[in-house]
Amino acid sequence: MGKLVRDRIPELIRADGRTPSVRTLDADDYLAALLDKLVEEATELRAAPPAQRVEELADVHEVLAAILIHLDIDMSGVIAVADEKRADRGAFDDRIWLD
Repeated sequence: MGKLVRDRIPELIRADGRTPSVRTLDADDYLAALLDKLVEEATELRAAPPAQRVEELADVHEVLAAILIHLDIDMSGVIAVADEKRADRGAFDDRIWLD
């Protein structure tokens, strides 16, 4: 089973003397793969030791950026909605756990 990889990964595999098996996804498969990749990167962030969290956050950021581009959504719109939700429902600053 394959997975979505960064654009230069096939080139790096070729430089290592191997032959990658690749294909280009259609729009629907691409979105599904991006959403799967977001879960994968979030899982890696969760498991990362403190010294690697910035690197894993960068991967989450890259996938989120690709999703935004694919869906033609501007990050400023996402931030505006987040600000509205924060004003209405609060943030996570108080570390409240609801049982």
